[in-house]
Amino acid sequence: MTFSDEVRLALLAEGDRLARRLTQTLQVSAQDPPRLTLLGRSLALNLMGALLPTLEQVARRSGTPLRAEVTLDRLGQPQLQTWWPGDRPGQSLPVADLLDRLLLTQAGQWHPPVREALQGALGGSEHAAERALVSCLRSPPVLRGMEAAMRLLLRPPG
Repeated sequence: MTFSDEVRLALLAEGDRLARRLTQTLQVSAQDPPRLTLLGRSLALNLMGALLPTLEQVARRSGTPLRAEVTLDRLGQPQLQTWWPGDRPGQSLPVADLLDRLLLTQAGQWHPPVREALQGALGGSEHAAERALVSCLRSPPVLRGMEAAMRLLLRPPG
């Protein structure tokens, strides 16, 4: 999935926000901040990059095509916006809220399998970090969160 330069920068900023949050949660050494930044940015870009085509495909298969993309709100924050046929605006959801719904519990803590995978991504090789990131993205809480987000975003307008 490709994003415009402005949207990509906004998603990277969301990844940086996630990295700061990870710094407060994970056991971090002095060498870890660059990898944390990479992990946070990878989470933001990969989750949004996976959700958009999945959402459009599910909508097409249900017989109601919609278009989804990440846009910027009036404050320059990224949001996931849907459009129904005839360019009728559908649901929109701030990306920060969506990422938090996918990765964090309702109490604001990292889902345990997500936290464990990301902690594992800090140590070891780049290949191990990549496997840990994929494990995080495929974890049950993230997949359940994506399903709930898709249900919300697939609701027809008003």
